[in-house]
Amino acid sequence: MTDAADRKKEAEELHKELTFSFKNLWDPENKEEMKAIMDFAEDYKTALDRGKTEREFVDHAVELLEAEGFRVFESDKPLKAGDKVYESVHGKGLVAAVIGTGDPLMGFNLIGAHVDSPRLDLKPNPMYESDDLTLLKTHYYGGIKKYQWAATPLSLHGVVILKNGETVKLNIGEKPEDPVFTITDLLPHLGADQMKKSAAEVIEGEELNVLVGSIPFPGGEEIKERFKLGVLKLLFDHHKITERDLVTAEIEIVPASLARDVGFDRSMIGGYGQDDRVCAYTALKALIDVETPLTRTGMVVLYDKEETGSGGITGARSQLFPSIQRRMVKSILGREPSAI
Repeated sequence: MTDAADRKKEAEELHKELTFSFKNLWDPENKEEMKAIMDFAEDYKTALDRGKTEREFVDHAVELLEAEGFRVFESDKPLKAGDKVYESVHGKGLVAAVIGTGDPLMGFNLIGAHVDSPRLDLKPNPMYESDDLTLLKTHYYGGIKKYQWAATPLSLHGVVILKNGETVKLNIGEKPEDPVFTITDLLPHLGADQMKKSAAEVIEGEELNVLVGSIPFPGGEEIKERFKLGVLKLLFDHHKITERDLVTAEIEIVPASLARDVGFDRSMIGGYGQDDRVCAYTALKALIDVETPLTRTGMVVLYDKEETGSGGITGARSQLFPSIQRRMVKSILGREPSAI
């Protein structure tokens, strides 16, 4: 064997021993495995469609957990190995656990993910009329490419607390029969100056105003703010919402599109909010699929506010999440833990 052949053989052996490469997961072992992958993807797409906001995703997660025998965690009730519990954090975060057989002070098997995604939020006093149109003022949440949000169908999701204390949940623009909303843009032949701008400046933040109506309230031009009044009348007739209610409402604007398969082979998924709901959903499913308790307690923690620095009472910096974990340890031990 020549020196060159020896060196080649040595290099091949070293490469095999020292390097690492990921297996292409599109090489399933059998048809049953491929079917399982595709079935999982269908459920994942459903989760994306039903959970377009952090509140909606947590609601869907609770439905999945309860369907698999999880119950609300109650601090005054003991926990034992195999118990499945969860606690919602103000409807925008979640802690779920399958209690293990070992000492909880030795740690948990924990997976964390966030369920908020970049979007547009309505400002506190959002509605105004201009040029015989009714619009809603927004500010962007998280990192977005602003030009991607213009001239595309948008839906409106959120929670409104009425004056009488009633909670109204809004989800408009997702059903085929629903109206959608949009942010206007210039036609190509009118946008010569606009096209000279950088991508960050093509659409400015203050231009992200959502078009929601153009039919005035009947009565002629002497009616004050008649275009705005026309939309407010519809909001009140259908949802009992007044303009004052919008001041404290939590309303989010997201793309009005369903998650879809991408490619002739349907090997990819296109859909809004996959950062980071792809991790949140898979972590949740992994916990649900635990049939025999592990030694360590398995736990999934879903956070809010990651896109804006993880602050607030529902973000990862909040003390609410470790507080829930501490209370769970207390319920397992039957006493206040001395250290955690």
